[in-house]
Amino acid sequence: MVSSPREVTLLSGQSKFKELYPDVQDCDMHSVFSPYRVCPLGAHIDHQWGIVTGFALDKGVTLSFSLRSDSIIVLDSINFPGHVCFDLRGFPDKEGNWGDYARAAAFSLLRKGYSLEKGFSGVIEGTIPIGGLSSSAAVILCYMKALMLANNITLADMQLVDYALFAENTYIGLNNGKLDQSCEVLCKKQNLLVLDTRSDEYYQIPKNPIMPETEMMVIYSGLSRNLGKGYNMRVDEAKSASYCLKAFSGMEYGTYKDSRLRDVPSSVFKEYGDKLPENFKKRADHYYSEMERVEKGIEAWKKGDIVAFGQLMFESGYSSIYSWETGCPELKAIYTIMKETDGVYGGRFSGAGFKDCCVGLIDPTKREAIKESVTNAYLSLFPEYRDVFEIHFCHTVDGVRVR
Repeated sequence: MVSSPREVTLLSGQSKFKELYPDVQDCDMHSVFSPYRVCPLGAHIDHQWGIVTGFALDKGVTLSFSLRSDSIIVLDSINFPGHVCFDLRGFPDKEGNWGDYARAAAFSLLRKGYSLEKGFSGVIEGTIPIGGLSSSAAVILCYMKALMLANNITLADMQLVDYALFAENTYIGLNNGKLDQSCEVLCKKQNLLVLDTRSDEYYQIPKNPIMPETEMMVIYSGLSRNLGKGYNMRVDEAKSASYCLKAFSGMEYGTYKDSRLRDVPSSVFKEYGDKLPENFKKRADHYYSEMERVEKGIEAWKKGDIVAFGQLMFESGYSSIYSWETGCPELKAIYTIMKETDGVYGGRFSGAGFKDCCVGLIDPTKREAIKESVTNAYLSLFPEYRDVFEIHFCHTVDGVRVR
């Protein structure tokens, strides 16, 4: 995969910061860039301790900030209205606005036993302010990095992943796994990240020299969502499937909250899967088939077989629709259009997959033709999204970093 020909530039958030804080010298202004991520294979299985893959993109979230001498956080956003201000002393209460992600980062570090005596003033901005690219994880990582710098806290990469996940699970209330945070911290440009979410073991697979150049395409449907109930319900159904399969087979099944499909061999599902309620069976079927696709995809990437890798992405998308049962008419239409478009190696929904966007792996020599074809096909079906439909082309980069 082609890396960006230049470093990701600071966005207009830097200009806004200088407007709000004209007395801050350039040497005292800091920035954190946290990339968005895509998961080509390994969709919806991180919360079941599956093995996942990922890329970090050259689009993401940038926080421009300066350190304060007191314990106050002061924030403004380019993408969202309002002004956020809170004190780090104590555990900050949720207020139901975009500032909750900064409060979540502080909450996590405080709960993990760190003292937060110093705050910061900052302006945050997302390159592509749409869902499906794990923007919430990227935002939390930006705030966590700023808090770490302000309070002289050092965390190992997997600690940072775990603490950011804790913030999203415990404070924000989303029952996701660690795919998002891991990609945004661990990824390296031109490498495929492979992460075992049970053991936290991970490795990078460099792009094979024989593989043709590729780019990631992000297609925003024009329809946004809030994750919430639908996502959490499917996670619970997958956990319930694991618990039932253990009971049916006579396995030691322990406590429900600690049960995952990774605990249950695929042979057990093949033998007892028909006993599961229909929705439980579908979620388990997606898990086991997606684990197989990850294994095949790793081998395809190692060999430089981009056609096979892309086809597995399409198969993952199909399973997300029919076994995991996400998607809406708009996303399903984009998925079908990508399959029928020359130059798109593979594609699927991104993120939770209820609304927002799809991602595709493409041949960059056909970029403009792909953009025109996909745009015309989609807007002929959904002309009401003409003013908000977007297509972005991205390269891979390293994970979150302070500059």
